[in-house]
Amino acid sequence: MTVGRTPWWMQPGSVEVRIVAVGGWWDAVRVPLDLGTEALRHLGDETGAVIADGFSGRLYWLIPPGSAADWQLPHVRVLGRGWHVAIPPLHRVTRPGLYWQVHPSRGHEGTNTPRLHSALRTALLRRKSPTL
Repeated sequence: MTVGRTPWWMQPGSVEVRIVAVGGWWDAVRVPLDLGTEALRHLGDETGAVIADGFSGRLYWLIPPGSAADWQLPHVRVLGRGWHVAIPPLHRVTRPGLYWQVHPSRGHEGTNTPRLHSALRTALLRRKSPTL
């Protein structure tokens, strides 16, 4: 359902966290904060919306539904149909709790799936490499 031109899960007036079923508007990719922070550096401006959970230390990317179903990356969980994700209100951009690490913008909610995969793979390889 769309209200105006904004999907209901992104309603600007909402002050509540919403629980949204995954697989309709988007799928989500859940990663630990340290891995996600490194991947964000690789993505730069190419990232779409990213939800941060300040309590669990995880980041969630929004991606097109079904686009990462075959991923096999350690520490990375693809959430598709059957999962739900908590969505913070649009005004929540800082801790504590759930907030937007990267704010969604109309037409730029999702992250390019192959680009995200590449950024996460690079971040994982850097984790394994000894620091010089």
